[in-house]
Amino acid sequence: MTSTDTPKYVYDFSEGRKELKNLLGGKGANLGEMTHLGLNIPPGFTITTEACLLYFKDPEKIMAQIKPMVLEHLKSLEKTTGKIFGDDHNPLLLSIRSGAPMSMPGMM
Repeated sequence: MTSTDTPKYVYDFSEGRKELKNLLGGKGANLGEMTHLGLNIPPGFTITTEACLLYFKDPEKIMAQIKPMVLEHLKSLEKTTGKIFGDDHNPLLLSIRSGAPMSMPGMM
């Protein structure tokens, strides 16, 4: 990766693995593992813990970098599901979850 390349901040569930737990958080890594096992997991994507940490430092900068990645994955979900985000008649419904590299019950 050159200094002008933007790091990858969004991973499809199919790209997740338990070895990426620090990057994807526990939920993201586990969803990736379950996807690889062939379990019936709805399609989706994970925004990295690195992106979250950068958001706390410079929200505008990371949002400018991450927005195109999120929109790309959102379009992929629309194509996969045949539904459209924001559509009145055939809406793509999303579930948003937070995660961390370690379990912290009761913290959120």
